[in-house]
Amino acid sequence: MTEQDVLAVSKLLGESWRNTYGPIVGLAETAKISDVHHAPPRLVEELADTNKTAVVAERPDGSLAGYAMTKTDALGDVMLDRLHIEKSEFGTGLAADLLDAVLSIHAGLPSIALEVLEGNDRALAFYRKHGFEVVDRKPSSYGSEGRMSLIMRKLLAR
Repeated sequence: MTEQDVLAVSKLLGESWRNTYGPIVGLAETAKISDVHHAPPRLVEELADTNKTAVVAERPDGSLAGYAMTKTDALGDVMLDRLHIEKSEFGTGLAADLLDAVLSIHAGLPSIALEVLEGNDRALAFYRKHGFEVVDRKPSSYGSEGRMSLIMRKLLAR
């Protein structure tokens, strides 16, 4: 990902969040969270953070089709923080390709984790299909008051 991608990524994240989480937590709360976390200045800051790795998937015409971002904590544990694709790309295999790219970047690590808001059944099914298992349940870190998330982890081949 480059700074040239920031506006397209911001738009993709905003639309994806509203479509995915609006029915779960309500459109107003979803928009409020997304407007803070997916604003272009925030994405530019994240791009400069050496503990975060962001990748984009582009169509042949150069338009953005998907985005993923991981973050690494002080102990070296990697968390898949975002994986979003354009709704028109659902069912094409793009999400799996983007996940494979993320896993390749982090090859050699023992595992990778992620957090899924309860009620996001599409994501839960996707990650289970790709070898992630639920390892914990905790209050959501996405700013959704009173909501719970599932922590999933995938062991990576060494």
